[in-house]
Amino acid sequence: MMKPPRIEGVEVISPLRLRIAWSTGEFLDVDLSEPIVHLQALAPLRDPILFAGVQIGEWGHSLVWNDEVDLGADRLYERSKEQAGEVTPSQFDAWMRSHQLSLTTAAEALGISRRMVAHYRTGSRPIPRIVHLACKGWEVQHAGRA
Repeated sequence: MMKPPRIEGVEVISPLRLRIAWSTGEFLDVDLSEPIVHLQALAPLRDPILFAGVQIGEWGHSLVWNDEVDLGADRLYERSKEQAGEVTPSQFDAWMRSHQLSLTTAAEALGISRRMVAHYRTGSRPIPRIVHLACKGWEVQHAGRA
């Protein structure tokens, strides 16, 4: 993801879960229990009082807690999209690479413009579910041709 969306708002919805408002207009929930439980650097966030003190970092590029812990917007956005069952820009890029598709050939394969493929690949626009389904359909049609 070259230019991740910025965080415009954050709300604690339950212990270790946040609802984040993104500059894309999306409101996405993210469950941070797995990294908080398993990563020692995030151990302070196990304290519910500290976790509830989340704030938006400078320019909306992170979430910060008490100047002790911060999490970058790029990974938070990807994690929230993954948890919502949506394809992320890095997954879309991996799909293109695994099938050796350029911007032009991916656009032709999906029936969309080259510019939109570039937006989806960099994360500057959210990837619609229908595009994800088109990627899966393309894979099925081209299975065994490699």
